[in-house]
Amino acid sequence: MSVEVLDGATILDFVADEEAFTVSIRNHFTHLDTDHDGLLSYAEMLKELQSLRVLETHFGIDVKRDPEELAHVYDSLFVQFDHDSNGTVDLEEFKAESRQMLVAMANGIGFLPVQMVLEEGSLLKKATEWASTKV
Repeated sequence: MSVEVLDGATILDFVADEEAFTVSIRNHFTHLDTDHDGLLSYAEMLKELQSLRVLETHFGIDVKRDPEELAHVYDSLFVQFDHDSNGTVDLEEFKAESRQMLVAMANGIGFLPVQMVLEEGSLLKKATEWASTKV
């Protein structure tokens, strides 16, 4: 993990750079595809979904949640990625949904710089690394 400064424009510019974004998404997808079949199963995506920590924290403080509630949230998130409802996520589905999530994060952050703790290998970290090469 590292502390980085970023803003919504950094994320939007990263997503707009089709080549850089596609390479990052492809690498991230390949990392998650542990059985190397070119598809992400629910089990392969679960760790990634859990890393989003959508309900496990409240203002950065860990909160114990009902496991059934968390399972329902992760199931719902997986369905968001699985556009054709075939039980797996292909690269194009992963790319499209990741793009939508990053744009939503950018809009939420806005255009004033914020300091964030980012996990190594995360798409937000990749966006800050991409931006540092543009300076």
